[in-house]
Amino acid sequence: MDTIIGQPIDRIDGRAKVTGSAAYAADKRTGSMAYGAIVTATIGRGRVTSIDSASARSMPGVLMVMTHENAPKQAPFQAKANDRHARPKPQLASDKVQYFGEPVALVVAESPETARAAAEVITVVYEKIAGAFELVAASRDAYDPLKNSNGTSSDSRVGSFDAAFDSAHARVDAIYTTPYQSHAMMEPHASLASWQNGKLTVWSALQLIESAHKSIADTLLLEPDQLEVISEYVGGGFGGKLPVYADAILAALAARELKRPVRIVLSRQQMFHVTTHRPASIQRVRLGADPDGTLTSIAHQSLSQSARADEFSEPIVTSTRSLYAAPNRLTSQRIAALDLPVPDAMRAPGEAIGLLALEQAIDELAVALDIDPIALRLKNEPEQDPEKEVPFSTRALIPCLTEGAKRFGWDKRRKQPGSARDGKWLVGMGVAAAIRGNYLRKAAARVTMKSARQAFVEMDMTDIGTGSYTVFAQIAADVLGLPVGNIEVRLGHSSYPDTPGSGGSFGASSCGAALHDACTRLKARLASGEGAQGLSAEGHVTPGEDYKKYSQFAYGAQFAEVGVDETTGEVRLRRMLGVFAAGRILNAKTARSQLIGGMIWGVGAALEEEAIVDPRFGAFITQDLANYHVPVHADVPNVDAILLDEFDPHANVLGSKGVGELGICGAGAAVANAVYNACGARVRSYPITLDKVLPTLVGRNLG
Repeated sequence: MDTIIGQPIDRIDGRAKVTGSAAYAADKRTGSMAYGAIVTATIGRGRVTSIDSASARSMPGVLMVMTHENAPKQAPFQAKANDRHARPKPQLASDKVQYFGEPVALVVAESPETARAAAEVITVVYEKIAGAFELVAASRDAYDPLKNSNGTSSDSRVGSFDAAFDSAHARVDAIYTTPYQSHAMMEPHASLASWQNGKLTVWSALQLIESAHKSIADTLLLEPDQLEVISEYVGGGFGGKLPVYADAILAALAARELKRPVRIVLSRQQMFHVTTHRPASIQRVRLGADPDGTLTSIAHQSLSQSARADEFSEPIVTSTRSLYAAPNRLTSQRIAALDLPVPDAMRAPGEAIGLLALEQAIDELAVALDIDPIALRLKNEPEQDPEKEVPFSTRALIPCLTEGAKRFGWDKRRKQPGSARDGKWLVGMGVAAAIRGNYLRKAAARVTMKSARQAFVEMDMTDIGTGSYTVFAQIAADVLGLPVGNIEVRLGHSSYPDTPGSGGSFGASSCGAALHDACTRLKARLASGEGAQGLSAEGHVTPGEDYKKYSQFAYGAQFAEVGVDETTGEVRLRRMLGVFAAGRILNAKTARSQLIGGMIWGVGAALEEEAIVDPRFGAFITQDLANYHVPVHADVPNVDAILLDEFDPHANVLGSKGVGELGICGAGAAVANAVYNACGARVRSYPITLDKVLPTLVGRNLG
């Protein structure tokens, strides 16, 4: 049966974005708008003893200076909550400084230039307290969080790992480290707040409208109907716009005090401290196997940074629990509280960095056993989830590996490192598996007929550049039997039906299923003869028993070919292929774009990305895109993603799974494994920079 769902149609919001008519948070203007600039702390821990703002207040055009001494009353911060992103986020609430870059003052002026200039002349005096800024040093104080940020247990144990590992024929026991990483999205965090007749409207760059609505309302001690939150277009999120930040709260407070709209845009430098980041990790992976490659034991243990100000436990080891079969298993997650900015989810939290370790360890085991890395993975395919002991809803890792091997030309890979070259370049290939949990969240949607042949959709769901507007138009058009062009999609208003928002790769499937329900209900009413124009229906979805009865994941196989300059140790990606199975694809073009973007991010994680902390001050010294390196066009010459046909009947009514985060999973490990195959350098500390490769090349050349 012909269906518009899955077709690679262009984004319906594309014209608005390329012509500049799509208004992002920092583009919004309303009324007699004033501009805010945030002053941030220059110490890593302590308290503010005095703030001299006289010079700033006297500058022409300055309207307000807000500090902890005159900030309006707000709800207190909550350390624990069912939804960490819906908690109150009070700003300038005390003289306490919890991390470098924490907001300590706000200047509001008639122009952004004046606000920034005034912020520069404010003098803040601090009383410093010794802080903890180094993960290794804090490891002795690490603790068990009991639960990870995704709700999973921090520990798991099956069988007798120690005995099985000690008696294994072949063993890998290695430590892998991953650095702090920044989201580095194109759009800066920004908010515009406006009060009218006792009601507040906040335009902001946000991924989760429902959570943000509760967070802002509770912080400002408002009733829910006193606030409208709007985020129609978001210029990149990646998890960095899940929380509500100081820009939204301070803009709202200042706008209420001044009785005029206030807009605040974070500078690029401020984004590295005022917002969240991916925490650094230290991971130990132990694998034991029989001579034929059968895994007898798997252990994956991790230590990662949390913040003293707010606990966050990255679920680094959880994907290891479901990826390969082994009768004896051990995973554990520990965190260390540091006086650094608060970490939070960043694209594929857990899997992105956990697979950097596990999939390189699998490659090391393949070398130790002299077994092809793909054959080793195929050998250890589980019949059911090894720890949950329930069936997989679908399981397509083997097809991804075998199809990818054929398309990539894996049979041409040379087993011996350093045996393939192209001029001065030593050439190697690497592979890694990808796995990403599939989630369904509670969601609602409303669809209304504008006329007999036109309809509009309403949800508070956001589009963070992933194609939400387009796939929802396709779903509605398919169910209602209308052309896609006859569907108007309205997103990003808190007055629309509640959704889980964009995050965790659950957005399109959860909201799409709710929309499918709404359209089905509306279609039934239309079929019964009710008049079309103005007719409306609301649909809902909630996770069912299938999420307990089945283990649900999306899968992929990542293949990378790199060149390593035999003199300098420079690593260059030559080509990359990902083959993925993620249920029914809602739009082949936007899904492929998402996956390629994730793969490129994986290349950055492997070779470039590293936010560096100065332990003297607790500050990230990589505070702009000149020093925080991400891939550019020259770094990614040939990257492609292939999607396999699949339908998961246990996932949702659409049979779809999330793809937004799947692409980064395993990608960096494939690059690391290719580097080893190229030159023999086994780099376990990411990113793989030339200084870490050179010692192997020097030894090789001398030998």
